[in-house]
Amino acid sequence: MTADTLLERITDYANRPDPWPLYAELREAGPVVPQHDGSYLVGTYHEIVALLHNPRMSVDPRNLDTASSEQARRLPFLRLDDPEHHRLRTLAMRPFGPPHSPGRIDAMRGEIARITEELSESIRDREQVDIVDDFAYPLPVTVICRLLGVPRGDEPMFREWTDVLVAAADIGSGDDTAQRQNAAVQAQQEMGGYLLGLAQQRQGRPTDDLLSAFVNEPDPAQRLTPDELAETAILLLIAGHETTVNLITNGVLTLLRRPDQLERLRNDPGLLPRAVEELLRYEPPVHMRERIPLADVDFAGTTLPKGASVIVALASGSRDPKRFPEPDRFDPTRPDNEHLGFCSGVHICFGAPLARIEAQTALGALIPRLGAASLVQDPPPYRTNAMLRGPRHLPVAF
Repeated sequence: MTADTLLERITDYANRPDPWPLYAELREAGPVVPQHDGSYLVGTYHEIVALLHNPRMSVDPRNLDTASSEQARRLPFLRLDDPEHHRLRTLAMRPFGPPHSPGRIDAMRGEIARITEELSESIRDREQVDIVDDFAYPLPVTVICRLLGVPRGDEPMFREWTDVLVAAADIGSGDDTAQRQNAAVQAQQEMGGYLLGLAQQRQGRPTDDLLSAFVNEPDPAQRLTPDELAETAILLLIAGHETTVNLITNGVLTLLRRPDQLERLRNDPGLLPRAVEELLRYEPPVHMRERIPLADVDFAGTTLPKGASVIVALASGSRDPKRFPEPDRFDPTRPDNEHLGFCSGVHICFGAPLARIEAQTALGALIPRLGAASLVQDPPPYRTNAMLRGPRHLPVAF
């Protein structure tokens, strides 16, 4: 095998349980590794950061040479460049409260703790649980539903839409790209219509949720259009739970594989915030993102052509030995842990504060019980998605 097949091998489902040797091979192959499909892979920390901060690198898939009509569908601000990205992101963040002050997320701490306690009680007397279905999925879904004002009972409906949209956004996902993009267009229309309908029900009858805040914004200059509101609500709903499920599940899996570190955290719960940061580096929920040069870009000895697909392997960068000493060791006391778990640059994850609170609360509730737990299956079955990597199920016996 050669380096120009690395993306194909990394995204091959057979390597989902253990992609780390392939990332090491990627880093050895060079800062920029051309692939046989015309894309480019970048897996070293400093080069990834440089690309993520380069204004000539776009996130908009419509700039791809291979852009199709399906990719020209309405896009959330996550897939837009500045200044439009900055404008929509700023409007989306307004209801969360002023920067650098306690806001809606901090106010949710008690509610998150209560939801976590309810889930903990529901599995307390069971001899076997699926960490994903019984805990890691329902926690962030319930939280984001409360924040947005979406009925929790509608979860099966929007879960189906979410699965379609996440599959369409995956990297290196095979020969059915057009089919998945067509399905995504339909899911986007249906989900956007559903969320916009919920918001419009609150127009003039405000409630304490984000949909209400968006539709009742008093300043016309700061108000999202109906299309913008629908796309923003879709993004918040999906991003508000998809990655956090992986973060919690990967955390439990990592600790059950390392009883010494589990015991350490049981004896010193104050280490938990740093342990979550280390999990974001060591077993991140998001492994890759795509960038597209807006012009030919000379970078690290390679010319990245305008319109090419450049895949930044965030997970590889976070285990780069040139940036992190002993990168393959899980160390909840690791200093200087500026990982790429939430990406970097202007598109850094806007949901990071919520994800941190949920992960710390969830693991804080689970760790006291995990000492008596064992993995039923190791490695567990993984999700098919290569970009959002995490177990589909994590059965644990007590």
